[in-house]
Amino acid sequence: MKTRIKEFRAKYNITQEELGKKVGVRRETINFLEKGKYNPSLKLAYLIAKTLNSTIDELFIFDEDE
Repeated sequence: MKTRIKEFRAKYNITQEELGKKVGVRRETINFLEKGKYNPSLKLAYLIAKTLNSTIDELFIFDEDE
């Protein structure tokens, strides 16, 4: 799964650490999400989208080939 979290974080000038604290996960989790190495729970995806004033569909791109 690909994400646009990094792009949206840059738009709002939020670090991985800050985003992690706002949604209740460690910075490493945000890093793994951005690199496509971790698929979030629905709850985490929702919290990240809400924090970044976005939607889950805008932030997470599901690649059927993976």
